[in-house]
Amino acid sequence: MMQLIQINNLGNISEIIISNEEKRNSLSTLLLNEFIDALDQVESTPIRVLIIRAAKGCKVWSSGFNIKELPMPGIDPVPYNHPLEQLIRRLQEVKIPLIAMIEGSVWGGACDIALSCDILIGTSKSSFAITPAKIGVPYNSLGIQRILNRMQPNIAKELFFTAQPISADRAHQLGILNHIVSSESLESFTYEMANTIAANSPLSISVIKKQIDMLSRSKPIAVETLSIIDELRQIAYNSEDYKEGKLAFDEKRTAKFIGK
Repeated sequence: MMQLIQINNLGNISEIIISNEEKRNSLSTLLLNEFIDALDQVESTPIRVLIIRAAKGCKVWSSGFNIKELPMPGIDPVPYNHPLEQLIRRLQEVKIPLIAMIEGSVWGGACDIALSCDILIGTSKSSFAITPAKIGVPYNSLGIQRILNRMQPNIAKELFFTAQPISADRAHQLGILNHIVSSESLESFTYEMANTIAANSPLSISVIKKQIDMLSRSKPIAVETLSIIDELRQIAYNSEDYKEGKLAFDEKRTAKFIGK
């Protein structure tokens, strides 16, 4: 039984809830491993959208890596096989859309988790701070590269150098947050979007998600990458869902997608 992560399944949509408010939802090894297990459980079900959130009304979405678990000097604090890195890679493997529903502040390594999601929705109380410089901790190159995939180098430098939070409004201006909504409407807005996504072809979405991810991370784009992307496109346009989508459009009805 999980202690720090909860799963809430609602039809085609699931929630993974970070649930350790007493510790400001800090990313302990236990929580990170439970998070990975939760992703495995969720992906074993036929859901179409996954929402990642903290408990309703929380002031801190996650305070980032648990400082008490940092190793002694001379040891890489977050090596390649660290649970946080394992979780980030696992998030990047998820084929369905990931929506981060962000109420409250996001610190340090938790920014990496939020930015690994496809769509970020917050409130006016949402903020983002990358804080290793405050405690003299180096940030691994993989994490920096992921952040550079989501923002310009000068913005990343400001975040790292100052270790100060950026507001929801600025995060929205920078394209980090897709939407800012009121705290009262955060759940309803997020679920309205999730239901809209869930009604579309899951196969088409998973292929397009993979294409966007691969193309945005490939600088320059290798020939092999383009070949893989072409193969992914073939999966989509040779599918039953593709046929059903065209037929439903012609017949002016709602498509009934099966994910094949």
